[in-house]
Amino acid sequence: MTKNSGLWYQMREIVVETGEIALFARRFFREVFNPPYEFRELLKQSYIIGNKSIFLVATTGFIMGLVLTLQTRPTMSQFGAEAWMPAMVGISIVREIGPVITALICAGKIGSSIGAELGSMKVTEQIAAMEVSGTNPFKYLVITRVVAATLMVPLLVIIADGVALTGSYLVEHVKGNVSMQLYFSQVFRNITFGDLVPATVKTFFFGFAIGIVGCYKGYTSKKGTAGVGRAANSAVVVSSLFLFIIDFIAVLIADIFFEL
Repeated sequence: MTKNSGLWYQMREIVVETGEIALFARRFFREVFNPPYEFRELLKQSYIIGNKSIFLVATTGFIMGLVLTLQTRPTMSQFGAEAWMPAMVGISIVREIGPVITALICAGKIGSSIGAELGSMKVTEQIAAMEVSGTNPFKYLVITRVVAATLMVPLLVIIADGVALTGSYLVEHVKGNVSMQLYFSQVFRNITFGDLVPATVKTFFFGFAIGIVGCYKGYTSKKGTAGVGRAANSAVVVSSLFLFIIDFIAVLIADIFFEL
């Protein structure tokens, strides 16, 4: 009875929190197109989210390309299919591995930082002070960060994909003496419109999910300074879960749409 009650309580909490995030997102869409527009803060957040994440994303992408090629090449060699390595690695990185791994890295770095920042502002009553002074804290704090994350995450994914393919090329060059022109010509020859469009479109949803969850967790943080840590941690967990759900839905839609 206790186990069933605990499971029911957890399921109820998940449903309630999902509904609250949906309402938070509805408020975002209701206010994002209404003036005033905080362009300066948007540029600042885009710099923080984008530029300051490039090194981590590029390093992760480079290692991802190296490891994927090193792990896959022996198996392909057993079947005499080394010539298919650029095409296989390129499609794998562009379609799935690059966007998902980069989005998870961004969820850990960007989502947690947004949750912690807004959470600390909430518990120290800085958000309340902004409301008293006549400033709309939702527009200044939430909308700018969500829009910045939505725009920057796709760019970070493109950078990670490019660096990952470069790392894969280096392995192929050392192991198989493959030239750069031959490697990348085979990559781009085998990547189709149906590979690029779904992989690009879903990264915007990844960025939006990371931004909206991080802002929601920080903006609604409670229970003092201890709540700041919980807001940062739960922002990473919830946004990562949303990323997998969005990716699953995107794959289903892409398979249905591009098979017709």
